[in-house]
Amino acid sequence: MVSEVKMNTEIRGTAHFIQQENARLQKENERLQQEVVRMRLILRNLGNLNQMAMSIHPETDIVMLLDQILQSALTSIQAEDGSLLLVDEETQELSFVVVHGAVRTKLVGHRIPLGVGIAGWVAQHAESVMVPNVQTDPRFSPTIDQAFKFKTRSLLCVPIVFTGRVLGVIQALNKANYKEFNNADLLLLNVIAQLAAAAIARAESVLLGEES
Repeated sequence: MVSEVKMNTEIRGTAHFIQQENARLQKENERLQQEVVRMRLILRNLGNLNQMAMSIHPETDIVMLLDQILQSALTSIQAEDGSLLLVDEETQELSFVVVHGAVRTKLVGHRIPLGVGIAGWVAQHAESVMVPNVQTDPRFSPTIDQAFKFKTRSLLCVPIVFTGRVLGVIQALNKANYKEFNNADLLLLNVIAQLAAAAIARAESVLLGEES
């Protein structure tokens, strides 16, 4: 009798475990399906942007194209804010060309010296960085946060490089819902930076062709 009760208890426990595991697997399957749909949309969007980058002509609005590239980047990695900065080789500065987020209208046109802040460091060293907490990174400069009343928590920053020449950087700030950026986000942002590099180089080539 005791062994029968014990067996029934074990059966009920096993059945409960199986139900819980099935529910967990179902949720995980739904999450993976959503992720597959999201990645398909990202790839389709990147393909469209690549076509646009390769078909630049004298009438193309390159700033608008860079704006679309930045928007694609931020949407893909679920970042709240971000910017695309280009190198001014004459002044050795980075200029905010495209900005998305809370300080979009205020920050465009603002300049920072190469080597200053994380963006300046990335442009100077041509290396990508992922910073989970900017307050603990000695490269972080709070100047822009203080000037524009903004709060940077975490960031990704990657160089825009074409044939060994650093053209600028892309920054993604503060992942949505206080989540953390990961290596997959950094890899994707690097891919998008390559798109931006191709677009900028193509625009320069078209401009030089017009002038010659």
